[in-house]
Amino acid sequence: MLRSTVEALAADERAKRHTILADQLTRALAAPSPSRVISGSGGSGARDSGLEFLSERLPQLSLASLHLPAIVRSSLMDLVEEQIRADLLRSHGIEPRHRLLLSGPPGNGKTSVAEGVAEALALPLYSVRYDTLIGSYLGETNQRLKRMFEYIRSRPAVIFFDEFDVVGKERGDPHETGEIKRVVSTLLLQIDSLPSYNVVVAATNHSELLDRAVWRRFELRVELPSPSGSELADYFERAFSSLGVPLDRKRASRLAGSLGNLSFAEARDFVLDVRRKLILDLGEMPLDRVLEEKTRAWLTRGKRPSDGNRSKQTASAVAKRRRPATNRKRK
Repeated sequence: MLRSTVEALAADERAKRHTILADQLTRALAAPSPSRVISGSGGSGARDSGLEFLSERLPQLSLASLHLPAIVRSSLMDLVEEQIRADLLRSHGIEPRHRLLLSGPPGNGKTSVAEGVAEALALPLYSVRYDTLIGSYLGETNQRLKRMFEYIRSRPAVIFFDEFDVVGKERGDPHETGEIKRVVSTLLLQIDSLPSYNVVVAATNHSELLDRAVWRRFELRVELPSPSGSELADYFERAFSSLGVPLDRKRASRLAGSLGNLSFAEARDFVLDVRRKLILDLGEMPLDRVLEEKTRAWLTRGKRPSDGNRSKQTASAVAKRRRPATNRKRK
């Protein structure tokens, strides 16, 4: 009871920008009591704070700068408004939504959305570091999860779980070990215990791998699909306009059609590639010629084979290896 009261008080002071007092309360909360001193080498009894499992950064991207479907943008703005006007909701006995699940193919803005939400709420963005969170010993990951969430609860922030299927896998999968099932159970309990001033954003490229109970924990679930041809044309218009080399709608649409299916990340890479060429060429080559040259290069770049093609290649290779054996004559 005392711990939750101090955590809430520290979060309230931090929201008021009383950072010194908030830090003092947080340090007092983290200080080890005599019953919590852990003996070890060097005689140190200090506890790990949980910050070692997080990467903190100041958000720069805004939601307004992102290319998002209208329904997605509207849903995200609703979440932001609920957080900003949380006191009004609480006066009616309702908590603001604070758990957001993003799904969809890679390269279409899931990480950027997490940053945009943090920027809109003027909160720090903590990204979970799986390299330090996942342990190799039985029960180690669970203990680290608890320490991480204990740290998070002491301050308003946006917590971002990228590739959430790493820790949120389906527990009914017979191929998974009992350890990952315990990790998922601990994760769900910790998410449930978070106060509503902690906004959890989870992202996955493989939503089919997530545990069914994980889905239920998130009040807002948003899919970020690959852009359509029209959306890519809009992106190219805005991107090239910002470079000082305006691209009219007709040329933008033709460019989007020539490049085929792209993610927003790939479209951004293409624009940067064109920009580098324009800078290094000192403006001597016209934009249309640069676009034509870069489009040809882009279409011939190495591509990752689809799962279907990979399966066909694998089957073909296996057949070739088997063919001599099947044609071998008996002696």
